Amino acid sequence: MTEKQKWFEEARYGLFIHWGLYSALGGQWKDTKLTRNTEWIMRQAEIPFEEYRKLADSFDPVCFDADAWVRKAVDFGCRYLCITAKHHDGFAMFDSAVSDYSIMHTPFGRDIVRELSDACRRHGIKFCVYYSQMQDWADPDGDGNYWDYDPAKKDFEAYFNNKVKPQVRELLTKYGEIGMIWFDTPYHMPRELCRELERFVHSIQPDCLINGRIGYGFGDYRQMSDNEIPSAVYHGLWETPMTLNNTWGYSKTDECWKSPEKVIRMLVDVVSKGGNLLINIGPDAAGRIPQGSVDVLDRVGAWLHKNGESIYGTVPCADSPYQLRWGGLTGRGTTAYLHLLDAAETPDRIKLCNIETRALRARLLSTGEELPAAQTYELARDEHRLIIHYPQDRLDELDTVIAVEFEEAPVFRSLYMNFEDQGGAAATARPVENKKTSGNAAEGYAE
Repeated sequence: MTEKQKWFEEARYGLFIHWGLYSALGGQWKDTKLTRNTEWIMRQAEIPFEEYRKLADSFDPVCFDADAWVRKAVDFGCRYLCITAKHHDGFAMFDSAVSDYSIMHTPFGRDIVRELSDACRRHGIKFCVYYSQMQDWADPDGDGNYWDYDPAKKDFEAYFNNKVKPQVRELLTKYGEIGMIWFDTPYHMPRELCRELERFVHSIQPDCLINGRIGYGFGDYRQMSDNEIPSAVYHGLWETPMTLNNTWGYSKTDECWKSPEKVIRMLVDVVSKGGNLLINIGPDAAGRIPQGSVDVLDRVGAWLHKNGESIYGTVPCADSPYQLRWGGLTGRGTTAYLHLLDAAETPDRIKLCNIETRALRARLLSTGEELPAAQTYELARDEHRLIIHYPQDRLDELDTVIAVEFEEAPVFRSLYMNFEDQGGAAATARPVENKKTSGNAAEGYAE
């Protein structure tokens, strides 16, 4: 891992913001009503560009407050923020000399990217930008608009040189340090142009990360499919972009918000497999973040402010050979974080099987309260168990986290090791050396 990638691994949780002219339509154009991907409405409804661009004449997000948005990102527990500087509709949310099709030529007339980048620096969040490098439905040579422009007459290389590179240069030279540039939908973009774009970005800002959707593996990390989480640990940096409802852009009708429990479950799942979760919000045309998304993410943020140690900067813990029916597992160094997301089989204790490493103590992460725990080993079944008692009256309804400190980095025994090769003493039970342990922590642990 390079130095420039460390902040990304440490962050683990980011805020995606899809905002543009499409926000004014909210998923509806004449008889076309979209229930998802409202930011694609220009293409889905095949709105002529000359009609669509008229939205800019009335775009005036008077409620937009960059500091308020970034403060909410902090409240949500997010460590980086990524704004759609230019989406597929080709409209620039920044001051661009390349085209007058931008936020500066609206009644609002203020540079959104400038204000957000400054606010992120004031509040200590990494600022990142999204830029659609292949699709541009406003440009005759950009990809995607086949209802206004003849595909046979498109000159994509001209578009790449005359719009993409100049606007990317503006984003990388006018707004200070950019933590990451988030490209999208490379589709059939020529490999040599993707490589050229990667080199171009790094020639201007060598420490700016590039996401995987630049294409052909040229990114600094792997971009997973939208709303998809790998089924197992993925080694190397990666990120899953996730909608909070059914769409990325603002929708007038979609109130199908994921619950706080669901978001935390996804976050734990992603981080336990080595990735980052990029959760999305879609503000309306006035610049207001939908209250439904605020309500959900505020609760996630409150949980993170108490339990962030189990998420930020953590890595996949040693792979458990068994499914964790009660939740998930993250780790840092010699500490494992047990995320109790579902009720355990026995309502006052949690069991971790086949972990060989000697545990020193267990504690409730949110309060620091030490918990009674013991490790057992049964020779005949060649089975190690770590069992921890937790207090029923102090469970967190979103996710109760138990931090277990080990003598060294925890190691699980494989299920596939030959029994004949294993040594060991007779079945034993050893209390974990918590400073405060009431009663016999090992009592009743044999199964």
